[in-house]
Amino acid sequence: MPDAETTAQTDPLVSTDWLAARLDDPKVRVLDATWFMPAEGRDAHAEHAAAHIPGAAFFDIDAVADHTTDLPHMLPTPEAFAAAVSAMGVGDDTLVVAYDDNGLIASARLWWTFRAMGHDAVNVLDGGLRKWRAEGRPLESGPAAPTTEARFTPKSRLELVRTFEQVLAGTDPVVDARSAARFLGQAPEPRAGLKSGHMPGALNVPHSEILTAEGRLKPSDALAAVFGDAGVPPAGALTTSCGSGVTASGLALALARLGRWDVAVYDGSWSEWGGRADAPVVTG
Repeated sequence: MPDAETTAQTDPLVSTDWLAARLDDPKVRVLDATWFMPAEGRDAHAEHAAAHIPGAAFFDIDAVADHTTDLPHMLPTPEAFAAAVSAMGVGDDTLVVAYDDNGLIASARLWWTFRAMGHDAVNVLDGGLRKWRAEGRPLESGPAAPTTEARFTPKSRLELVRTFEQVLAGTDPVVDARSAARFLGQAPEPRAGLKSGHMPGALNVPHSEILTAEGRLKPSDALAAVFGDAGVPPAGALTTSCGSGVTASGLALALARLGRWDVAVYDGSWSEWGGRADAPVVTG
């Protein structure tokens, strides 16, 4: 079987079979990154407590974030991230498997966050909790079993993160994961006070287009067609964006499946761009 490093670098996803065989492996740590938009009316904390993969700890992307800004779930400082994941039992030699119950949305965000913090031994569970549950695999309730605190050493990888200034300067092409209606300015943003439309020159690959009807990431050939049809260059630097940097991470995950591991994410995304008077916006 592949070790942690080769698993993380050959495919960003691991199967439910792969994980089921390793639930008792002390070097594998499972993290539930489930997150929902407020309008969905679901409580990720409560759902985790009711049922999660055995041994999984809950990673809250809103709690482990930069609280000095009013932008949602921005990357935390390396020190804050290290403290949080160390307490969850993640060390420098840990293979992290992230999952969620919402179509690879927040698990992809956690995957990207670990990589931005210099940890490549991280994968996303293919099909997430939905597939795990459908296969009748074990679940547990309540808090995860106590684990020995590990030591995680962050190594910031700034090339995987884009700032407003870099995007404004046109550092590389931008691929937007929002719906076509939001991208074109034909639908309002779910967050109040934001302009509608998109960045000049941005391309649109709605997050829903990279998923199957079951909420799984599409196979490589189908993903290549989705990005190709949207005009995404087949090589070179790319930045992904969305509403708040979450589904943008899903696009980065899909591009990693195509061998493009160096895709950056615009952390502030439209929550920042659409709220700034100095940010140019295109509609239609």
